[in-house]
Amino acid sequence: SDIRQMMNFRAVGRSGLERYHLFTHPPILRLLILHRTHSPYSFPFYSYRWDYRVGTVIDRFEEHEGPVRGVDFHLHEPLIVSGGDDYKIKVWDYKLRRCLFTLLGHLDYIRTVQFHPNATQYPWILSASDDQTLRLWDFQTRSCLSVLTGHNHYVMCAAFHPSEDLIVSASLDQTVRVWDTTGLRKKQMGGGAGMDVGMPGGAMMDANGMPRPTGAQQAALNVQAELFGTNDVVVKYVLEGHDRGVNWAAFHPTLPFLASAADDRQVKLWRMSETKAWEVDTLRGHANNVSCCLFHPKHDLVVSNSEDRSIRVWDVSKRVG
Repeated sequence: SDIRQMMNFRAVGRSGLERYHLFTHPPILRLLILHRTHSPYSFPFYSYRWDYRVGTVIDRFEEHEGPVRGVDFHLHEPLIVSGGDDYKIKVWDYKLRRCLFTLLGHLDYIRTVQFHPNATQYPWILSASDDQTLRLWDFQTRSCLSVLTGHNHYVMCAAFHPSEDLIVSASLDQTVRVWDTTGLRKKQMGGGAGMDVGMPGGAMMDANGMPRPTGAQQAALNVQAELFGTNDVVVKYVLEGHDRGVNWAAFHPTLPFLASAADDRQVKLWRMSETKAWEVDTLRGHANNVSCCLFHPKHDLVVSNSEDRSIRVWDVSKRVG
């Protein structure tokens, strides 16, 4: 069809593995995020918000002092979070068309930012940075909850699991790490459930009968998190197998699988159990660094994009058992 000719579309069908190969983009492909529920659907690109149906810019947000590398929509509120090379995370109200506040703490470029999938119950933002850390933030209290350390090179991306207490991160140290946030979730639920109850002397208790920290104590806890991290989030797996830096990692939406993309031109598939994670297969075909990969939410497909100017869609149904 004319559309296929315009996209220079070809079906490759090599051993039933690679389904499609799309050539449409300049050498480096960037990630765009589509809002999951709002209509008209729109997405931010750098500091812009677009209506893709008519190809027009709806808004532009320009307070960052340098390139903006990561953006995400809140699922239910009219909020966008962004992170950039100015080391800043900004939360915007796109209906009010202004920045609500800025989160400071990272010491280098911020690569990705994401709202928690259940951000109504867990008002968290996850960020990944070239300062070799991930950070978890409470956007209601505007404070840092945890600093996740362990990578020894730039952290290129980080993402929440869609339903479990897990985070995945990818780094140029050639590893993928999976983090367990169960401790933080339990701590937040224990500290936030129910109403505060007064104690003799003016102290306050949470719903579990434990004293809530005072303002000074909370400030001290924030400083401790900034300097040393916390033990509320722990490393569950360290996945090694890529020969060069890893640019992206993504959870399967429903199954215990991961996909990762790296500068070794490969996409790797991993499987997780309760006690370990291991490599299942390697998808080869890209001719340059692979920038990103994602699972299809319903089908046995993985899509990847690369600096070789291509997007590839892989059929993994026969490759993952």
